Amino acid sequence: MTRTTSGTLTTSDGTRTAHRDHHPAARPTTTFLLLHGLAGHQGEWDTLAGRLRSDGHRVVTYDARGHGAGTRTPATTTREAHVQDAVALIEALEPAPVTLVGQSLGGHTAMLSAASHPRLVTSLILIEAGPAGPSPDLPAQIATWLDSWPIPFTSLEEAEAFLGHETWTRTLVRRGDGWHPTWDRTTIIDSVSELATTAYWEQRSRITCPTLLVQGEHGTMRPEEPSMMLTHRPRTQPVRVPDEAHDVHLDQPTRLHEAIAAFLRD
Repeated sequence: MTRTTSGTLTTSDGTRTAHRDHHPAARPTTTFLLLHGLAGHQGEWDTLAGRLRSDGHRVVTYDARGHGAGTRTPATTTREAHVQDAVALIEALEPAPVTLVGQSLGGHTAMLSAASHPRLVTSLILIEAGPAGPSPDLPAQIATWLDSWPIPFTSLEEAEAFLGHETWTRTLVRRGDGWHPTWDRTTIIDSVSELATTAYWEQRSRITCPTLLVQGEHGTMRPEEPSMMLTHRPRTQPVRVPDEAHDVHLDQPTRLHEAIAAFLRD
């Protein structure tokens, strides 16, 4: 039987980080730390986390700063601050060393964490995430995407139809005029500001642990990025999921779980 504990970690700059820790009854074979993407929340991992727990693994999830049940407007949203949150959680819960699994911006945080704190990480799984950059138009693209949300949603059904996944409706809150997101627009846009000006190939080249790269066939990674990642760090196993886009973890949790299980066996 799995024992699940929930809590909130307050980091050195006062940011509250909500997390859940799933412990198997027996000694875990692997401990996973799962990092969600931009404007998301830790509940996106529920299906995958359940399957990993069934395999006997310990699974820790958390809401990134500015997301979910944590601090809505943290003091800073830098890439380094996101890395320090992941490190603080690992050190506080003492699951190290861990396998980091991150999707999109969470994958980028996982990559930087593995590069700067190799003793804490045994392996790295990146889902639609890599070091490419700079991307000058990214903040404007994110702003346009957020502004396209027809807020307030009149119902959760309308929200699910627009967002594409029931999971993305779970952090909406109901007010007098309808359903609203909990995130702060400026905070979300600021979270990608450094990606507009910076590439992270040097950090990628410092990663020493085995890496699994999961890419959707119709995802958002640059066409040349996966092959360049293999060149910079040969210990990378690529997996391309046919007919899928950016949210592989939500659309194809079974395929993702199979890829992770095979990666661990190898």
